[in-house]
Amino acid sequence: MEKIVISIGGSVIFAEDSGVSFLEKLGILLNDLSKQYKIFVITGGGKLARIYIKLGRELNLDEKILDELGIETTRINAKLLANVVKVANKKIPITTEEAMGINKPIIIMGGTTPGHSTDMVGAELAEKIKANRFIIATNVDGIYDKDPNKYNGAIQLQEVNIKDLIKKYGTRLNTAGKNIVVDGPALDIIQRAKIITFVVNGKRLDQLEKAITNKQFDGTKIKI
Repeated sequence: MEKIVISIGGSVIFAEDSGVSFLEKLGILLNDLSKQYKIFVITGGGKLARIYIKLGRELNLDEKILDELGIETTRINAKLLANVVKVANKKIPITTEEAMGINKPIIIMGGTTPGHSTDMVGAELAEKIKANRFIIATNVDGIYDKDPNKYNGAIQLQEVNIKDLIKKYGTRLNTAGKNIVVDGPALDIIQRAKIITFVVNGKRLDQLEKAITNKQFDGTKIKI
């Protein structure tokens, strides 16, 4: 059975236009696919995390505390999704090792420790379990040459070389709540472990399914 790791952004899980219907459909999709794949899901914090981090930063809290606030919100999102997905764990693991020890068709978790984004956690987990694919499910249709939420003329990249992404974003993450499609530390692991990685719009469940099942999808493949 193929092993799939999905890092799904909080912007997908907890969004104003998602709602009950979307989460129910996502739960059904994951349940159905778990008959063919061993699935690990890492949830991000999204807007909720950024609200807490922004408030904490205005209160002059240090980066470690801000990271911890963000991590807690990722685990809230994980708890929500885990209780929608019937065959998933209900207790949220706090380490990748704990997640690997759970005997469920679908394992859902949030963040782990300060300095580790959920994309990085997903990449670490994908490396440890030797995943067949690592799917980054965000709120845009893959990777663009510039932010499509800010620029109307942004061009979607169907394929992009990992070296080009590292050149653009680096391999470090120094600021809690930074919102980019794939962060530097995750890219470093993806390159090192040569992980097949797809970036897809998680709100488009038909495209998410195609990425998981390794069919042609509307998104971006990261070339190693």
